[in-house]
Amino acid sequence: MKKSFMVVIMAILISLTSFAAVNLDYESPIVNVVEVAAPAVVNIETTRTVAVQIDPFTQYFFERFFGLDIPEYQTKGLGSGFIFHEDGYILTNYHVIEKAKEITVTLSNGKKYEAELIGGDSDLDLAIIKLKTDEKLPILELGNSDNVKIGEWVIAIGNPLGLQNTVTVGVLSATNRTITKPEGDGSYYGLLQTDASINPGNSGGPLLNIHGEVIGINTAIAVDPELGNVNIGFAIPINIAKRFALSVMEIGTFQRGYLGVHIQNVTEDLKKSLGLKVDYGAYVTHVDQGSAAEKSGIQPQDVIIEFDGKKIETMNDLSSLVSTYPAGTEVEVVVDRFGERLTFKVKLERLTFKVKLEGQTAVAKAQEYFGIRVRNITDEDRKTYNIKKDIQGVLVEEIVDNKYVLGLKVGDVITEIAVNGVYYDIKNVSDWEKIASSVEKNSYVALIVYRSNVRYVVQFFYR
Repeated sequence: MKKSFMVVIMAILISLTSFAAVNLDYESPIVNVVEVAAPAVVNIETTRTVAVQIDPFTQYFFERFFGLDIPEYQTKGLGSGFIFHEDGYILTNYHVIEKAKEITVTLSNGKKYEAELIGGDSDLDLAIIKLKTDEKLPILELGNSDNVKIGEWVIAIGNPLGLQNTVTVGVLSATNRTITKPEGDGSYYGLLQTDASINPGNSGGPLLNIHGEVIGINTAIAVDPELGNVNIGFAIPINIAKRFALSVMEIGTFQRGYLGVHIQNVTEDLKKSLGLKVDYGAYVTHVDQGSAAEKSGIQPQDVIIEFDGKKIETMNDLSSLVSTYPAGTEVEVVVDRFGERLTFKVKLERLTFKVKLEGQTAVAKAQEYFGIRVRNITDEDRKTYNIKKDIQGVLVEEIVDNKYVLGLKVGDVITEIAVNGVYYDIKNVSDWEKIASSVEKNSYVALIVYRSNVRYVVQFFYR
C-alpha cells in the first residue's frame, strides 16, 4: 500500500511539474520599456531655506533698527524627473524644485550631479533643470499625448518615498481631468488619469506608453480623507510640457499667451435668448481692443468650439487650454457664428495692452519684472483686498517665480521701490515699468508693500 501511495504522489508531482512553467519564451514588453527608459529617470533632491514666519511689523522692526535677518532653517525635498535632451535638460514638476537653494540629481547608476533651475511655472506645475556635466546622458523620447487612448497600457517610473527607480504598471483610465491642487490655490486642467500606482516622490517622473515614449508627467494623486491613497493618479500631458519646454529653452521663461476674449458658458437659456446654434463651447461676450482675437477677426457673440484641433465644451476648457500655450504660438480657432463655421488663424500675444470694459476702470497689466506681474488698482480691487483710498501703487496680480519676492502675495500693493538706497514712488504701472526696467544686475532692491493696509518690506539682491 505504501508503494501504491508513493506512486500516486510521484504522479501528482510529475503532473504539477509539467504545468509549472508556461510561456517560457515570452518576455513582457514592459521589461523592454523599463530597460530602455529607467537610465534616463532621475532622483531629485532639493535643499530649501525657509524663513521663520513672523508678522510684518516685527520683521520690519528687526531689519530696520537692528539690521538682523529673520531666522531661517533648511528642509529637504525629494522628487523625480527625466532627461529629455542630450545637453542634460530635465523635466519635472515645479513643486519638486520650488524655493530650492540646491538641487542634486542622482541617476540610476548612482552618479550624482548638481543641477540649476532653467525655468519654471507654478500654474502649469512644470520646471526644467539642467545638469552641470558634459557627459553623454541617456534621454527619453517624448510622445504625443493627443493620440493616447483610454485603456492602453502605461508605465510609471519614479522614486516614491525615496525608493529609486520604482516601476508600476496600469492603464490610462481617463483624459482631460480637472482636479484642485493640494494647496487649494488653483486647479490642474486636462490631466491624464491612471491606475498605475503613484506615491509621494513620484512627482515629476515619466508616464510612458508601451513604446517607451513619455506621454505624461506624474503630478498628483487622489486622496480620500477616510481611505487615504485610493490608487488614482494624474499626469500632465506631455504636449503641454513640450510647449513649456520650447519656450523656456529659447528665452529662459514661459511667457503665457493670451487670446483676448471674455467668455461664458453656453447654457440652454443663453442659447435660446440669443438664438445661438450650438449648445456647447465658449460664448464670446467681449473682445479686447488690440488683442490677438480682434486682429484675427473673432467677434463678440461668436461661440468658440475648437482651439488648436481640440473641442471646447466649456469656458474652462478654453481658458485652461490657452494658458498652456506660450506667446507667439499660432493656432487655429474655430467659431460658430449663428450657424456659420469660421476658422481663424490666431497668433497668441502677451497681455500688455489696456482693457476698457463698459462700467469698469481701465486696467493696465505690466510686463514681468523680478518674477511678478502687476497692474493698476481698480475700485473693485480696493473692495476685494481692503485697500484704503489713500494708498496708491500697483497691485500684485501674478507671481510667476518667487526667486526674489519670497513672501509676496497676490493682492499686495507696491507703493515704493528702493534701489541701492534710492527710493522711488510707484503710483501706477507706468512708474513701475520705468523703474523696474532700469534696475541693473547686482543691485540691492526693496519693495515697500501694503497688505491689508499694513506696511512691510520685501528685500532681495537682484542678480
